[in-house]
Amino acid sequence: MSWYGKLTFGSLGLFIGGPLGAIAGAALGHHLVDKRINMAGRPPVFQRVEQAKAAFFVSMFSILGRLAKADGVITRDEIAVVENFISNMNISDKEGKFARQIFNEAKNSRYSIDDFAMQLYDINRQNPTILLSFMDVLFQLAAADGIFHPAEEAALNRIKNIFKIDDTQFENLKARYFEDVEKYYKTLGCTATSSDKEIKTRYRKLVKDFHPDTIISKGLPEEFTDFATKRFEEIQKAYEEIKKERGF
Repeated sequence: MSWYGKLTFGSLGLFIGGPLGAIAGAALGHHLVDKRINMAGRPPVFQRVEQAKAAFFVSMFSILGRLAKADGVITRDEIAVVENFISNMNISDKEGKFARQIFNEAKNSRYSIDDFAMQLYDINRQNPTILLSFMDVLFQLAAADGIFHPAEEAALNRIKNIFKIDDTQFENLKARYFEDVEKYYKTLGCTATSSDKEIKTRYRKLVKDFHPDTIISKGLPEEFTDFATKRFEEIQKAYEEIKKERGF
């Protein structure tokens, strides 16, 4: 019997416990679990490997659910990423349905993404490669809509610390999915939380201030004209990259 078969047969709290056990139990439906126990007697025993596999499965879709909701809305692109994970996992239709149920239960759970991450770390602290791979999965979801929302970035930074992933590894993963647009916001004197209107207004003002024709008309030294021209090009580049990221 597979870990999933045992999971639907026995009491979840006996082999996972904590936030993950609660989410798994809610996803399956306690009435189903209790009925199986009453009918069949003692629940089956989970081996350590089976526990790790089940916990990783529940963790993945619990954390994905919370991360997808981090910015307040779950997009179609994010749902597509989750569906892609499920289709590539070579699992049964029942297990795929269970994954979706976990995702839906977790996204509005009273438990935080940190709660799920800490339990996953406790189970896999001796397997840093698994934790690093899982972080890669989370970056894929965060990148699904093309925007690295501050709430998503904050959540991933906390998980990085929980998983004890070093800054270099984290930044390397981040670079695979996101160009460093923060520098472009800084160029315009804005932040990632600035509205499209604020960015456009700021851009128009900077273009006016640093346009080469404006500088020349003021009769400033050639050295300053060269600086202003370079600054103007940086402003144009920054605005184009932000436009591409935001899609306006």
